[in-house]
Amino acid sequence: MRLLLKALFLICLVSGALGGGVWWWAKQPLTLRASPLDFRIVAGSSLRSAIVQMQEAGIEVRPSLLTLLARFHRAETGIKAGSYAVHQGVTPLQLLEKLTLGKVSQGDLTLVEGWTFRQWRARLDSHPDLLHETSGLSEAQIIERLGLNVVRLEGWLFPDTYLFDKQSSDLELLARAVRAMQRRLDEEWVGRADNLPYRSPHDALVMASIVEKETGRESDRTQVAAVFVNRLRKGMALQTDPTVIYGVGESFDGNLRKRDLQTDTPYNTYTRAGLPPTPIAMPGLASLRAALHPAASDALYFVARGDGSSEFSRTLDEHNSAVNKFQKGGK
Repeated sequence: MRLLLKALFLICLVSGALGGGVWWWAKQPLTLRASPLDFRIVAGSSLRSAIVQMQEAGIEVRPSLLTLLARFHRAETGIKAGSYAVHQGVTPLQLLEKLTLGKVSQGDLTLVEGWTFRQWRARLDSHPDLLHETSGLSEAQIIERLGLNVVRLEGWLFPDTYLFDKQSSDLELLARAVRAMQRRLDEEWVGRADNLPYRSPHDALVMASIVEKETGRESDRTQVAAVFVNRLRKGMALQTDPTVIYGVGESFDGNLRKRDLQTDTPYNTYTRAGLPPTPIAMPGLASLRAALHPAASDALYFVARGDGSSEFSRTLDEHNSAVNKFQKGGK
């Protein structure tokens, strides 16, 4: 009996010493290869796997002690995947808390209304917090990876500020932008105005992209949309410069010339009737709504006033007078 008591006492003594040692270690700063140090825990990782990933990232952590600490806190299966950032001075206890609470570090990226896919891709490619899985892929290959049935990505990505775990895939971010645009387009299409001259949501998206490029003034969007809708109804050419510029492509130098207006391309709405074959930019929600809820107007023309707003006209004579007043300095 006495031997059993001694054995129990020794076990308690050792356990207490071990627990005290782990607790002391848990409050000591870890050595980091750099500060701040970013690392990522992949989905489905066990505690052991997470420890390996942290060690490979440059955190000098003792696996056996961190495992014991996790057991004490019943956190062995509570590790959450994601991107994390730690700074010099972080302790094992703080690190474990970060991992179990999922205090991930996030990057952010703003994809701008009215930009083209070429502009968006340049921003994606230069972002330091993304994993660049689309690097070297053509647009057609990216479309295939996304599982889309479209000719171009133009117009199919919703402009917004996206938050993401650092070192997330740029392909994942593009997929989120596609889903966001599809959801918005579907919602607006269901609630669209009656008797619009669109055959499909794709047509509405093309129109929204034109509206996006034609005006940055919120109050003019529905009026601009009305002009183009009225022209479609009458079978008139849209005659909108942004589509011509898109058709010129990367060779456009900022100066739209007469020869550009006369050179036929699928996007030249001076030489071809109807909508161009694809969107010409990424429209925001306001332009989507304008395209599907144009103003009640019989205007067929508009011209920039020079202050960001537009003058709308019903007849060619009215339009020519407005052009003379606002563009040519007439009285």
